[in-house]
Amino acid sequence: MNMDETVSFKVERDKSIKAREILKEVYKALEEKGYNPINQIVGYILSGDPTYITSHNNARNLIRQVERDELLEKMVKNYIGLDD
Repeated sequence: MNMDETVSFKVERDKSIKAREILKEVYKALEEKGYNPINQIVGYILSGDPTYITSHNNARNLIRQVERDELLEKMVKNYIGLDD
């Protein structure tokens, strides 16, 4: 592959909906345990280390069902107003 070419990347819509629901559940579990959910989720996305996510309410296993790039895509779309 030529390094000057742009690679196309696409996530399917149903995965996006699943990612949203999982992220909400993980956020809630982190909040219930007294963590700052945003900081913990960002730490997980940046590092890939699942220990940033509590095991409370199965949150750690849930978040591992979604690829980190899917979570990032969802967040970027939301940030710029292109929600699904």
